Amino acid sequence: MIVPVTVSNLNDAAMIHSISWKESHRSFCTPGFIELHTPERQSKYILEKIKNGSAFYMLIDEQPVGIVSVNSSMIEDLYVLPNEQGKGCGTKLVEFAIGKCSQTPTLWILENNIIARKLYLKLGFKETGNIKSAKNKLSEIEFKLI
Repeated sequence: MIVPVTVSNLNDAAMIHSISWKESHRSFCTPGFIELHTPERQSKYILEKIKNGSAFYMLIDEQPVGIVSVNSSMIEDLYVLPNEQGKGCGTKLVEFAIGKCSQTPTLWILENNIIARKLYLKLGFKETGNIKSAKNKLSEIEFKLI
């Protein structure tokens, strides 16, 4: 079941974001920077994004396991708990997010995110050739559903 993130389930969404973000960024961010991403901080991040027009959604499979956000046609913040990855949760969330997009679904991934690249290509997204600089000397690559 996929539900909107609201004040009543914000803590669950923030916990997913915190745990998953830390795990996915551990190999290229400093330990100090990783530890800044507490559930409390991620809760503020989610609330700020909602205030600025993003809608967050959470996948619940007996327990909350993943989140995704959509702002117009931009899909962001796809995070699935590490022990739930590889079970189709990310696919369910992206397919749901696609349905919430008002125009061509678009997203950006870090160039070193091989798992995300495979997922998005499998779901029909294509690289557009647009690249922008990110932190840690990495770049982000734009994908669109074509």
